[in-house]
Amino acid sequence: MSQGASQSRVKFGDQYNAWLRHHRLSAADSLFRVLDNFVSSVLTWLVIGIALALPVALDVALDNANELSAGWDSPSQISLFLADDIGADAARALAAELEARDDVVSVQFVSREDALAEFSELSGFADVLASLEENPLPNLLLVGPADDLGGAATGGLRSQLAELPGVAEAVLDMEWLQRLNSLMELSRRMVLAIGALLVLGVVLILGNTIRLAIEARRDEIVIVKLVGGSNPFVRRPFLYTGLWYGVGGGFFAGLLVSSSLWFLQQPVSSLAALYQSEFELAGLGFMGFLNLLVLGGLLGLAGAWLAVSRHLSKIEPR
Repeated sequence: MSQGASQSRVKFGDQYNAWLRHHRLSAADSLFRVLDNFVSSVLTWLVIGIALALPVALDVALDNANELSAGWDSPSQISLFLADDIGADAARALAAELEARDDVVSVQFVSREDALAEFSELSGFADVLASLEENPLPNLLLVGPADDLGGAATGGLRSQLAELPGVAEAVLDMEWLQRLNSLMELSRRMVLAIGALLVLGVVLILGNTIRLAIEARRDEIVIVKLVGGSNPFVRRPFLYTGLWYGVGGGFFAGLLVSSSLWFLQQPVSSLAALYQSEFELAGLGFMGFLNLLVLGGLLGLAGAWLAVSRHLSKIEPR
């Protein structure tokens, strides 16, 4: 007498090996399908690469600008332009008075003669300036605020010095750098906003690409579900497809950014040499390129998961 079917428990090791084997097969099969449609895949990679390259390139440009402006972060200096009737002796007396203040670390007196000589040397108009009947430049005091003064306190010191008798004008020489830093912070936030929008666009592009792949394999999905394939089993190849598209897009983004920096390197170096600077553009580097690949892969997985979760549940055997 024959016995009926019997149940047996599958060992955990066998389940794990089957799960791992299916991951390998899904990754290899999805990569083959992506490469099999090479032209359309390259176009998809280019679209993703351009969308990722734009915010990354802007971020790299801001990093280079920050690196360039880092050398300008010298201590704040207040220039006191004295009135025309303030002579050298009165200017030195005022300098000694200012040096006694607790919020001032140094005071340098620049006479109008020294200022005119320096201006003549730097401007290249020595002949024109020599023809002037009188020196138009005033005596100048360069005041160095104490190191522990913040930006607001330094601005308050400038206001106090501007009200001193004999001071025609007080200029805080670092105000332009503070404006530059504020502009850089605004630009950084704009790059983040643009980057967020483009990242969302990449996810939607990948989601639509995976949706088309799902529709193209609808009959295959129905057959797999008929023989007992679970949703995770069916979902896995499409997730790997999204991963390959994302990694390829990140690779193309890295190539675009690196090529742009290489194209600009020589003109930037030539311009820096004219200003006696050794500044050179900083690129992505190996870690930056690797981060782009990882970011692209994660966005690919996110787009694929979004598309599969929405469309796969609608495909059921009848």
